[in-house]
Amino acid sequence: MPHKVALSRLKLTDFRNYVSASLALDGRHVVLTGDNGAGKTNLMEAVSFLSPGRGMRRAAYGDITRVGAAGGFSIFAELDGMEGDVEIGTGIDTSDEATARRLRINGTTARTVDELTDHLRVLWLTPAMDGLFTGGSSDRRRFLDRLVLSLDPEHGRRASDFERAMRSRNKLLDESRFDPSWLSGIEEQMASLGIAMALARQEMLGLLTRLIEESRETSPFPSASLQLSGFMDGQFSRPSVDLEDEYAATLAANRYRDSGAGRTLEGPHRADLIVHHREKQMEAARCSTGEQKALLVGLVLAHARLVGNLTDHAPILLLDEIAAHLDEGRRAALFDLIDGLGGQAFMTGTDQQMFAALGERAQFFTVADGRVFE
Repeated sequence: MPHKVALSRLKLTDFRNYVSASLALDGRHVVLTGDNGAGKTNLMEAVSFLSPGRGMRRAAYGDITRVGAAGGFSIFAELDGMEGDVEIGTGIDTSDEATARRLRINGTTARTVDELTDHLRVLWLTPAMDGLFTGGSSDRRRFLDRLVLSLDPEHGRRASDFERAMRSRNKLLDESRFDPSWLSGIEEQMASLGIAMALARQEMLGLLTRLIEESRETSPFPSASLQLSGFMDGQFSRPSVDLEDEYAATLAANRYRDSGAGRTLEGPHRADLIVHHREKQMEAARCSTGEQKALLVGLVLAHARLVGNLTDHAPILLLDEIAAHLDEGRRAALFDLIDGLGGQAFMTGTDQQMFAALGERAQFFTVADGRVFE
């Protein structure tokens, strides 16, 4: 069983609809119930800021600060983390023109938000993700890269460096500056970063596929088969140096085409995650809405188990409206699966009775008008 990572305190100031809020937690799962719009998801969004990035809604920082607040927002958490007890504070100060996110760990300013991954991993599933299989490929890439990032914290840095190099190349091509030495240097950097990104994605999918296969007989949810498409398909068994050389040569050969298109047409930024319902042998996009939801739940829980297996610490799970549209039997099976992961999960719903099967395994809170009551 992976070691448990759990929050013991969460405090918010001027975050969304909260002037202030404080939750004392005891390590059990956390169930937040209340009317729609009461602020349940806002609490979970605050927890999502204990990971790199812009949280589970990917909102602009200015939109997160409570309307009418004099400054920015702040989030403070105490937890038993991957390196022991830790205090984490993060937020923004709107009096600072840069409005950059600040992070302090045990009272010391962190160099980057990537340091959060030394203490916990946070995964989430929200209703906004229900259209993942039928939406655009950019949503699936973002989902895929979040899965990789939870296992390989350097993946985010590689992706941002690749985007930066690609923007530089696009600008040179747009300005018709076809200097071979300058472009070749950028393209070699793109090739090194791009192939590393693609290999990290491929490795994670391989590990996840193997775990899904092993648990097919015991999971109450349909199993997914996963593959990448759209960038160097079927070639990742070759040495990485050969792949880098080939991608760099492709970029060089496509300079005029990319210049005409106004963007780089080949690369890991064009890849897509293809998901099939394994039992039905059907592409997820063609499945019913209920089947798609079940596939997504099973996929996220399998990935949470993979994170626990590989890091030896169970991730924090944020599951928004997770029990909606599930019958009583499947809800009970879902809660047993979540509990079996060995970590702490935050769950929301409008009806506390929907979570009755959790029993004493959870703390229950009522959320109303920006206030929280145990």
